[in-house]
Amino acid sequence: MSSTVEIYTKAFCPFCSRAKALLEHKKVSFVEFKIDENPSLRPEMIERANGGFTVPQIFIGETHVGGCDDLFALEASKKLDDLLATLSS
Repeated sequence: MSSTVEIYTKAFCPFCSRAKALLEHKKVSFVEFKIDENPSLRPEMIERANGGFTVPQIFIGETHVGGCDDLFALEASKKLDDLLATLSS
């Protein structure tokens, strides 16, 4: 079971930058997989994301959050902190 935040990204992706900035603002450490630097990670990302092929693809523990808009929607609905809290339990 993963107890980390993982994010698949590409360089110069504004959505990736926004998602990482939100996580950094919340002082959440994350593992970043740069699929433009390591293209062999792309099929893995798509499989883990149930067909999601755009970046970012964000995982909190075993939960596939989705992309940047999904992450911000969790934050807006006050559910992001609860999901992040499951990492430390």
